[in-house]
Amino acid sequence: MFNFKGKIVLITGASGGIGKVITQRFSQHKATLTLNDIDPAKEGLENLVSKIEKKGGRAKYFLADVTKFEDVKGMMENIQKEFGKLDILVNNAGIIADRTLAKMTQGEWQKVIDVNLTGTFNCSKLALPLLIPNQGKIINISSLVGQRGNFGQTNYAAAKAGIIGFTKSLSKEVGRFGMTVNAVAPGYIETKMIEKVPDKIKEIVKKLTPLGKFGKPEDVANAVLFLASEQADFITGAILNVDGGLAI
Repeated sequence: MFNFKGKIVLITGASGGIGKVITQRFSQHKATLTLNDIDPAKEGLENLVSKIEKKGGRAKYFLADVTKFEDVKGMMENIQKEFGKLDILVNNAGIIADRTLAKMTQGEWQKVIDVNLTGTFNCSKLALPLLIPNQGKIINISSLVGQRGNFGQTNYAAAKAGIIGFTKSLSKEVGRFGMTVNAVAPGYIETKMIEKVPDKIKEIVKKLTPLGKFGKPEDVANAVLFLASEQADFITGAILNVDGGLAI
C-alpha cells in the first residue's frame, strides 16, 4: 500500500485528464499536493483543490506557464515559502498540435517542444534545490510515440523522445544525491485526445495491442505512484511503458 503522508508533491498540468487522476490518486494516499497549470485552467484547479480539501486532503494550486523560466522560478519560490520543501515532481504538462511535417507551422513545432520538453527542463532544473536535500524523485510523462513515432506527430514524438533522453541523463547526474528520475510512457489512454481519433483507427490500434483495449488514466497514475514510492527506491533512469503491450 502506498503512503505519501508528509510528502509534498508537485504535479504540472494537473487539471487535465491524466493529471487530474494522478492528483486524486496521490491525495488518496495522504500526499500534500501542489498543483500547477496555466491561467485558462484556473477554475479547474480551484475545483480540484476544493474537492481534495472536502475529503480531508491538503492541496494548493500555483499558476505558472512551464515554458517560461521566470514563471517556474516564482512557483518554486512560492512552494518553498509555503511548504519548506518538495519531495516529488511529476512533469505531466503537455500539449499536441498534430499535422504532417510538410504542413506544420514553425509555431506548431515550437509550442509543442516548449511545453512538453522545455517545460520538463524548467521544472526539473528549478526544483532540484528543493528535491536534492530530501532525496527526492522526478517522474516525467513521456509517450509510446517518443519510442515509435507516429504519423502527423513529428513535433510531439521529438519532444517525448527528448524526455526519454533527458530522464536517463538526469538520473545519472543526481543519483549521487540519492535522487531517482524515471519516466512513464503511456500508449493509447482513454482521454479526450483519444475521442478525436476515428473509430476505424481505434479498432486497428486495439487489434495491434496484446491486451486488446485502451488504457485508463488510472493505469498511468498507478505507474506514477509506484515510481514515486519507496517500493521504487532502487529504480532510476527507467522508462515504464503503460501501453497494453503495444510497444512489444
